Amino acid sequence: MQRILWRLIVLWVVLILAVGCRPVTSESSQIIIPTRIPSPTPVYQGLDNAERIARQFLDAWTASDYETMYSLIAFASQEAVPFETFQTAYQSAADEMRLRSLAYIPNALDYDQNNSRVSIFNYNVTFTSGILGAFTDNERNMNLILEPEVGDWRVAWSQGDIFEEMARNGRLRLVPTIPRRGSIYDRNGTILADQNGALVVVSIIPQEVPQMETCLASLVQATGDDIALIQRRLSVAQPDWDVEVGLLEAPAYEQWQITLETDCSANFNGRPSRRYLFNGSIAPHILGYVGYLDEADIAAAEEAGFDQDSILGRSGIELSWDETLRGEPGGRLLIVTPDGEELRVVAESTSQPSQSVYLTLDVGLQQATQNAIRDAFELYKDGWGSTSRGGSAIVLDLNTGAILAMVTWPTYDVNAFTPFSSIGREEAARIQERLQNDVRLPLLNRPTQGRYPTGSVMKMFTSSAVADSGVYALDQRYSCSGIWQQENGLVRTDWLPGGHGTQTLAQAITNSCNPYFYEVGYQLNRVDPFLLPNYLRRFGLGSLTGLTDIPEEAGLIGDPDSILQLTGYPWAYGEAVSMAIGQGFVEATPLQVVRGLAAIANGGTLYRPQLVDSVRLIDDVSYQITPESMGSINIRQEVLDVVREGMCNVTTAANGTAEFVFTNS
Repeated sequence: MQRILWRLIVLWVVLILAVGCRPVTSESSQIIIPTRIPSPTPVYQGLDNAERIARQFLDAWTASDYETMYSLIAFASQEAVPFETFQTAYQSAADEMRLRSLAYIPNALDYDQNNSRVSIFNYNVTFTSGILGAFTDNERNMNLILEPEVGDWRVAWSQGDIFEEMARNGRLRLVPTIPRRGSIYDRNGTILADQNGALVVVSIIPQEVPQMETCLASLVQATGDDIALIQRRLSVAQPDWDVEVGLLEAPAYEQWQITLETDCSANFNGRPSRRYLFNGSIAPHILGYVGYLDEADIAAAEEAGFDQDSILGRSGIELSWDETLRGEPGGRLLIVTPDGEELRVVAESTSQPSQSVYLTLDVGLQQATQNAIRDAFELYKDGWGSTSRGGSAIVLDLNTGAILAMVTWPTYDVNAFTPFSSIGREEAARIQERLQNDVRLPLLNRPTQGRYPTGSVMKMFTSSAVADSGVYALDQRYSCSGIWQQENGLVRTDWLPGGHGTQTLAQAITNSCNPYFYEVGYQLNRVDPFLLPNYLRRFGLGSLTGLTDIPEEAGLIGDPDSILQLTGYPWAYGEAVSMAIGQGFVEATPLQVVRGLAAIANGGTLYRPQLVDSVRLIDDVSYQITPESMGSINIRQEVLDVVREGMCNVTTAANGTAEFVFTNS
């Protein structure tokens, strides 16, 4: 038994030795000599999967999804380029192009001839830019590499995937072409606003600035801009670019030229600026002014091809017709070397010239009207002129709605609100402060935004209402003793002691007889409390006129429902009595009143008021005013005849309330 056991032991030892003498190819060799564990066989190796990755990358680009794009680039690319650098490269390119959107079309996909682990995806990209329009970059190549670690394809990314030349240190640069802003004229071609003011553009090349901190301090003092704004302008530029950092008025240029040359190695170039003629005081509320953009407007302006420092329309005609006056920018998208050498013109577009706007205003009539109000305030400065906060006047073409003159008093110099004004920054600041603190509210455009009780001009509308409704006959007479009284004790008096005697409808208008119209309001209210308010609304009172060129207010014509809602008190007949002479719950703009009176004068048509006569590029007229009816007041012609008779006699009859003004005129 022992002999058998020993034989088994010897056999076991021999087997062990035999195994130990075999060539070194066992698992133990991998432990003794460490080598990399072979990667698993890639699951995704076909071109269809390479195409999938390429499309995912480009889809993410169209959505500006830079995180997804970055996740799809090769590991070696990620090690070489941090995500922040990758994102900045694409975002800067989009900003420089004024990119709105992009789309791609695949062309072809194949393996690299020298390496089957590399594929090449050929495609076209169409970029849509706010300033360049749509342009296509054709036959672009994207290299994809098969990554063994993930068994899938990845984009072998470089800056050349934005534009090919950028892989060779090329830089994207947009050189915009901004049209000169159009002028504003009156109807006869007299210039009211143009682009003939003078500015000085300050630019610097960052890498040539001796000491940036000193330079920035000097720029802040010279231009008046915040340091953050100047730094923002510099942040989007390369060190060797000539960057515009501010604008100077002529006096400031003379004061700061040497300092900026010393501290910043600054360059200077001339640029036209906005100028308002007639000392900026003719129709400033209508013309408006230009200025820098509000934060909320920057995105839309950049989409249109303007940068965030552009000076565009901010109010008045300058704002409402801004797209016409500013034109459309064009430009060239270049790829340049760090030294500025042009490598390629990627795209270019021609700017569309601005057009000039011709207003319906007659500047001579505008001046005469403005002077008349000024002289009236001066004449009565010791009377009503000392308490009145201001006035307004409108001259309207009753057959077209064209506004020939529109004045609000007091006026002001609109140049004070324009950047880099010819009057100087300090004087402009003083004017602005004075205007803001003036209790007369000179910045309010009274003709369209002032809401007032109409006063006696209401009597023309009240007359139309009582006669057209049939509550009064056209030859209705009323005995005016100077006092009007009702049974409950409500007493109203006339402006003329003793009254005007017996009055017809036309005579009551001519003499502005208050008791006559107190009675009219009372009688209309007895028939229907809504009757007078509804008639007044026919004339457009208390409603927007439809003017689109400058802002306007609606106003108020009260009725039993609205007064109850506003005050919590029920309507009383006294409200109609007051309303009949333009008092009480009545608020209308001067433009509403003039438009309503024009409808009486022209036979019943309510026209849309308009301030722009035409738009032109030299002799090419792209817009011409067309009278636009917004409805009819629906008043019988015989009623209008009687009302017009009373109105005309105001200025021509011996007892007309305004006859003394027009004597010998």
